[in-house]
Amino acid sequence: MPAGSPHAESIARVAVPVPVRRLFDYLCDPAALPARGARVVVPFGRHTLIGIVLEIAATSSHPTARLKRVARVLDDEAVLGEPLTALLEWSARYYHYPVGEVLHAALPAAARRGAPLAPSTPAVYRVTERVERCAAAELKRAPVQYEVLRLVVGRGGVARLADIAGEVGGARRAVAALVSKGWLRREEGGPPAAPAAAASGPGPVLSQDQQRARQQIIDALGHFQVLVLHGVTGSGKTEVYLHVVKAALQRGGQALVLVPEIALTPQLVARFRQRVGVSIAVMHSGLSDRERHDAWWAARGGAAAVVLGTRSAVFAPMPRLGVIIIDEEHDASYKQQEGFRYHARDIAIMRARRAEVPVILGSATPSLETLVHADSGRYRLLELPSRAGRAALPRVTLLDLRRLPAPDGLSPVLLDAVERCLGRGEQCLIFINRRGFAPVVMCAGCGWQAQCRRCDARLTLHKRSARLRCHHCGADLPAPKQCPGCGSDALYRVGTGTQRVEEALAKRFPKARLVRVDRDTTSGRGQLEAQLNDIAEGSADILIGTQMLSKGHDFPGLTLVGIVNVDQGLYSLDFRAPERLFQQLVQVAGRAGRGQRAGHVLVQTLHPENPYFEPIVRHDYRGLAALALQERRQAHYPPFSHLALLRADSSRAEEALAFLREARSCGRRVLDGRPGVAVMDPVPSPMERRAGRYRAQLLVVAQRRQALHPFLDEWLDELDARPGSRRLRWSLDVDPLEMY
Repeated sequence: MPAGSPHAESIARVAVPVPVRRLFDYLCDPAALPARGARVVVPFGRHTLIGIVLEIAATSSHPTARLKRVARVLDDEAVLGEPLTALLEWSARYYHYPVGEVLHAALPAAARRGAPLAPSTPAVYRVTERVERCAAAELKRAPVQYEVLRLVVGRGGVARLADIAGEVGGARRAVAALVSKGWLRREEGGPPAAPAAAASGPGPVLSQDQQRARQQIIDALGHFQVLVLHGVTGSGKTEVYLHVVKAALQRGGQALVLVPEIALTPQLVARFRQRVGVSIAVMHSGLSDRERHDAWWAARGGAAAVVLGTRSAVFAPMPRLGVIIIDEEHDASYKQQEGFRYHARDIAIMRARRAEVPVILGSATPSLETLVHADSGRYRLLELPSRAGRAALPRVTLLDLRRLPAPDGLSPVLLDAVERCLGRGEQCLIFINRRGFAPVVMCAGCGWQAQCRRCDARLTLHKRSARLRCHHCGADLPAPKQCPGCGSDALYRVGTGTQRVEEALAKRFPKARLVRVDRDTTSGRGQLEAQLNDIAEGSADILIGTQMLSKGHDFPGLTLVGIVNVDQGLYSLDFRAPERLFQQLVQVAGRAGRGQRAGHVLVQTLHPENPYFEPIVRHDYRGLAALALQERRQAHYPPFSHLALLRADSSRAEEALAFLREARSCGRRVLDGRPGVAVMDPVPSPMERRAGRYRAQLLVVAQRRQALHPFLDEWLDELDARPGSRRLRWSLDVDPLEMY
């Protein structure tokens, strides 16, 4: 039938969450056409899926008789809004990833299943006036009820049952008992967004550098500009953020604030609530589906004036977006390493461009790419060269482990410094980027080592649980008491992890209060926040931590930082490893001396002559970056080229490499002599076997992005059509950060 006929069918082109880089055509009634961006229920094979309509067309490239029909339209409007929908389409094109899966990932879990966009509002439990007259002794024999009551009071006097049950075991029965006693009252329909706090005041007086940066950013509100806020650790970048957010809110906008890790959110959320006095939606992977849905809805409707979260929050729907802030913009955590491998910082810049708002990239150690853009004038550089207030940058001393013994990874010089620090009533941090007790367990008799059976990696001993664990695939087994190879009792541990350092410090300083912060001690809900609160309140003397403590935290009582096991990143196969290592060193060193007392940093190393250490001792990050950029330029690495990495893995030893050899030949045929793009030879991954699968990779190098992406489009179409592509797993990583 002709398209103009009153009975003609229209074609809805739908993005479906399947691993195919195209849209699917469905028939739909022209009298009730779904809006672009609306969710629809569609048949797909033997199943039904939730898709998102991206186009309405009059015709299809497929015969109309073969097309299936849209089963149901779920929304009257675009669920994400047109600007965000268009941004997600661009993201799918740039990273060459299926658009249906990209759009799907930006929705709350319930919305992906077809539930209404608005979250349901379950009952809440509120403390009654009786609680004020309640003495703790009345609940002495009911500790669970006491914990529940304390939690609800700590949340402002109101909480949902699911939130209570998530933190207190046996909470449901305790809540019922507290209601029957009249200490809690059930109310229907609790608020989905966190209440706003009352603003506490203007905050500290800004330095001249802070005032200058603040004003230049505020002047940029209302149009697109990338502003790099390069401030030394403790220079007061967060204060500048707070002033800028206030200014954006006063103009009727919303603010999006991204942080690299969950560990940084509690302290920052508390500071924003205290100072800005608005409702804040928090978005990160540590929340329940329900909590994330509430935050998403509050952002979408504008009820949340500020959205603060980790990487995925870059896709939060915000109808009045006024400014974007990327804190610690250099951090590799902004790059998604599985599935849809996007970089949140880069997508935030594109989102700001499309929304005509400024984006702030803040860091004490900006990425080399960001520095190059700032030096070229593409980004605007704002500098905070001094610490806020009267605090001075810490003194940095290198300890040469070639001349110092270091049993358990701790040299006598470092231990003496810890003793003096504790004697002054100050806090110290021992930083070691390796959790567990010992990374290698060996036999002195036959040389046996505890190897993972599924990875080309050694198992790490976790002494308290007496387990050997693989930090790559998660394998977990009991630690042997005798050598499995020869039966000898002569097993010994090589290397140092956080548990081993903690044990050694506990023996040396038995009266000190130790807090270890790593993935093993913060896996439970609320554990990390509780530990950070204890540290900030001075309830800890010695902190032992991994990268969770290396950035963003402000502990005024901390004056000494000892950095252990620093050399493992010096000679990595990954060309980015030195940059990341020394960014981390600068960041963790910056935790010392942020209050009124001077700070000292001791760096233990076997290679004090390494040229990268000198600028760190001088607090000269620019000098350090210049060294790294010189090496990158000579090797034609980013930012002086553009990369894409094709990865493959298979349960068969040679299959991944064989597929990539075919991909190389295919890619070179596609190029057919076109200049500007080179397809390298495939190689096994540095860790070839992981989780029982053999991995390989192939690198594509381009001089210009404009040449890279058309090639990738054509190449991937060719690879999709090859029969061998379905026998194994493979993926493309555009602008890869990890060369593993």
